[in-house]
Amino acid sequence: MRVALVNPRWRFDRSIYFGCRAPHLPLELGCAKALLERAGHETLLCDGALMERDDDEIAREVKAFGADFTVVPTAPSYLFWRCAPPELRTPRAFLLALGGDGGRTVIVGPHGSVTPETTLAKLGADIVVRGECEEALVEIANGAPLASIAGLAFRDGEAVRTTGEPRATVFTDLPALTWPDAMIAAHRHHHHRFDALPDGPGAEVEASRGCPYHCSFCAKLDFRDAYRRRDLSPLLHEIDRLMAQGATYLYFIDEIFLPQKPLLEALVARRIPFGIQTRIDLWKPSMLDLLGEARCVSIEAGVESLTPEGRATLDKNCRLSTDALAERLIHARRRVPFVQANLIESPGDDVALVESWRDKLRKAGVWANDPVPLYPYPSSPDYRRLWGEPDGEAWERAHAYYLRQFTRFSDIQEDSPLPLPVLEASCAHCR
Repeated sequence: MRVALVNPRWRFDRSIYFGCRAPHLPLELGCAKALLERAGHETLLCDGALMERDDDEIAREVKAFGADFTVVPTAPSYLFWRCAPPELRTPRAFLLALGGDGGRTVIVGPHGSVTPETTLAKLGADIVVRGECEEALVEIANGAPLASIAGLAFRDGEAVRTTGEPRATVFTDLPALTWPDAMIAAHRHHHHRFDALPDGPGAEVEASRGCPYHCSFCAKLDFRDAYRRRDLSPLLHEIDRLMAQGATYLYFIDEIFLPQKPLLEALVARRIPFGIQTRIDLWKPSMLDLLGEARCVSIEAGVESLTPEGRATLDKNCRLSTDALAERLIHARRRVPFVQANLIESPGDDVALVESWRDKLRKAGVWANDPVPLYPYPSSPDYRRLWGEPDGEAWERAHAYYLRQFTRFSDIQEDSPLPLPVLEASCAHCR
């Protein structure tokens, strides 16, 4: 079967989106491509964001390819499934350009994972895969009856049928991903790197998936939840291929890059700079030393709150004091050129305490961000605490609450985001 995998050209104007706006490798599509081709299917990977191609151009290529079905995500990359743009205007714009020329349309991503019926309606698509999509796409391509495939939502006459809970891919045995040379050459962005300007292409890789913690704000209940560590051999083969293609920087998209001595020792030998996101309280000083020796140049560390009570409210399960967290961050900064302590804004924050702590870290060379207002994503425990299980208005409810709750936004967000119905005007007639 012929399967088109399309990452459209994303737009973020007037969105609350606080993720990175530069193009990244669409890892969910790369993983799907590897498994589909291993099962004997033919794939076409189109990346409008990285290759700067518009919807009409990609739609023509998909039509010429003769796709039996076309896969479109609702977030720019696995890296941003947990903080996706709430609006669906970008995938909807591509589907409008595609018309009926790409076979059945299959939607993957965070929106359909938690609100499948609403996502089908807004996008006018045929099938939604709930949760991690790679293995489900292989089953669809193999011709299995949709009703027999777990984790789908699809149209059945006038009704929508769902087939169980969101899926989780095995992942541990994922083969080495391969990317076209042109995509790597076009990837000029070094994600979350601030120690040097790019001296060659960047790339994203995935060493683990999921997280063993259950912080209240994290949107992972419906995807990328259970922690799994990838087999080291194919991961290193993938890294070696990226380096042979000219990549000079890697970013590990893992929800939480946990200390893993064999991987770090393998990276010491490869001498390629890389960045990670993690929790600093899980790293002993000796492992931070090894992390620096492995050429980590960027750490994004989730601290979130500066009081034990605040961290407990967020279900951080953190055993270090605020002072100990600061000392661990400062130790990391002695080994790694850029260290960031992530803070989340909440109504009970002590502004003076936040500013004093940020000052202390800045003097030691650690950057603590302007706290980001917390968005209650429908796949987060916070959403369930506020409103219960998500329904067809979940995204609208979360978005309206967010705009009412906060009058100022982070320095990495738009100053004046729009209401969700305005952003999704092109979707309105589908509902």
